[in-house]
Amino acid sequence: MTYDTLDVRVDSRGVAYVTLNLPETRNALSARMIEELTDMAGTLGAASSTRAVVLAGAGKVFCAGGDLNWMKAQIDADRATRMAEARKLAGMLRALNEMPSPLIGRLHGGAFGGGVGMACVCDVAIADTSTRFGLTETRLGLIPATIGPYVLARMGEGRARRIFMSARLFDSPEAVDLGIIARAVGPDQLDAAIEAEVVPYLCVAPGAVSAAKALARALGPRIDATVIEDTITRLADTWEGEEARHGIAAFLDKTRARWA
Repeated sequence: MTYDTLDVRVDSRGVAYVTLNLPETRNALSARMIEELTDMAGTLGAASSTRAVVLAGAGKVFCAGGDLNWMKAQIDADRATRMAEARKLAGMLRALNEMPSPLIGRLHGGAFGGGVGMACVCDVAIADTSTRFGLTETRLGLIPATIGPYVLARMGEGRARRIFMSARLFDSPEAVDLGIIARAVGPDQLDAAIEAEVVPYLCVAPGAVSAAKALARALGPRIDATVIEDTITRLADTWEGEEARHGIAAFLDKTRARWA
């Protein structure tokens, strides 16, 4: 299985290691990466031979969030294009959240915006102690729309509101308290911690694992087509706003946004 933006390796046990592989952009979610993650979830993540999927990032950070050039293109696009692109992003998150195989996040360096959302669709995520986190969308005049249902499902509304709107950066211990990650370990312990999450899945029935995961989702907060479509509309609405146009332009031009 070959992708342009992902490095994929499957070991002899059926454990798939999927690495976001755009280190030059800090693994920002480009249109191509969104497409390839969706495909991976629907193929490798749904294969009966896959016992678990480990999601990681190449380079210095796990994922810096959405690719800003991709976002700027949506601001300059018409409404139909904005909705279509927002729907692709929402579809990727839903595919990762609902893939039958267990998804284990290996975080390091940083997880910002959509990177936090990626952590929240994992069944369990572990980070090294130096990892920084933040829902940074409002700095750019945007909102954490399509990731919102998964962030709220992981944290609960009360805890999410501590960090959902302020774009405040926080550390790994707070990410544990918020429920984004299960625990934080030293960088030299991260691989062993991930392996400790993988090993139990090699001793249980794969079909039962998939059924149990589907049951957990069914019993949890409602994230259905209606909820997802609402987040798509909200994201497209925000892309149309003057704040987003100004905020993204300021970031790309390396100037200070007027509200900073």
